[in-house]
Amino acid sequence: MTARNLGSIGAVPAPGTGSIPTAHLLVEGVTASYGGREVLHGVNLAVQQGGTTAIVGASGSGKTTLLRVIAGFARPDSGQVRLGDTQVAGPGAPWVPVHRRGIGYVTQDGGLFPHLTVARNIAFGLEYLSRSERRHRVRDLLDLVSLPQDFATRRPDQLSGGQQQRVAIARALAREPELMLLDEPFSALDTGLRAATRRAVSEILAQAGTTAILVTHDQSEALSFADQVAVMRDGELVQTGHPFVVYTRPVDRGVAEFLGDAIVLDAWLDGSLASCALGFVPVRNPPAQGHVQLMLRPEQVQIVANSPVRGTVEDGIYFGAESSVRIHLEPRADADPRLPPDAPSITIRHWNTALTRPGRRVALRVVGEGVVLQ
Repeated sequence: MTARNLGSIGAVPAPGTGSIPTAHLLVEGVTASYGGREVLHGVNLAVQQGGTTAIVGASGSGKTTLLRVIAGFARPDSGQVRLGDTQVAGPGAPWVPVHRRGIGYVTQDGGLFPHLTVARNIAFGLEYLSRSERRHRVRDLLDLVSLPQDFATRRPDQLSGGQQQRVAIARALAREPELMLLDEPFSALDTGLRAATRRAVSEILAQAGTTAILVTHDQSEALSFADQVAVMRDGELVQTGHPFVVYTRPVDRGVAEFLGDAIVLDAWLDGSLASCALGFVPVRNPPAQGHVQLMLRPEQVQIVANSPVRGTVEDGIYFGAESSVRIHLEPRADADPRLPPDAPSITIRHWNTALTRPGRRVALRVVGEGVVLQ
């Protein structure tokens, strides 16, 4: 492994959508079909050098098809894919096959060869190196993925699921790829191991300075793993941006509810202040006025000692560290007459089960800003 690829953490430029001239990976206007049906409809995506992008969407939204087009396993019907200064797919340039794109690919099961040792799995495809160089490369990569050197002689069935995925990452990094593609690589792991492996892989990619794309249907995985999240729906990327921005300022109700629990209320917006069943909520840069749909995240609604906004606990679901609590709101005395008179029920999260027993009357307040949905 060269010094370039083992560069220190923090040396990588800050990732994001960036401008097209600085994008390490550029997908522009890509359409693609599968089984005679168009699956991708004019997809645009830019990923900067060293950045990590998570493409998240429901099953059948086109995530894996986009990954296959980027990798070279499928040809786009139109549009282009550029990797660095090279157009690898699209009009006006020769088609670049998979093995010449400098791309590493890790699948859900890791795809390790069961009959080969860890060392031979990692070194697979490095026959152009001398035996001594391959040994050094394997040793460096085992260090990089935090696996003991004596694992080199083990076979995949002697490893845990998380260890197998680390070996798969090491094998993908062995050829020093320009881009790493991760297709649901953690979905087969149990919850605790999944979180630990995800965190380890994120650190490995950052340390190696490798540009990466993760495809997942797990919203929390996408938000915690990447520095850019792209939400795919029906073959289109409907919103792309920093995880915090995409989560807190979704472009529409579909994105809001896909990325997490959402409270959506009728509201009357006058200037930058919305009146709703939870009182008055500030809105930054509202796109509309009058009757709107206002979105809040459950963690924004807090139980407090005193507030004019009140409700009664209907039921709850205990999750250990917190509970999901459904509360029926009481009509407000100062409610806007232009809104529906019926007070809704909302679901929030709270850590204290003693305060959220069914039938208990609670006072509520909203923290932060609401988002007006288009």
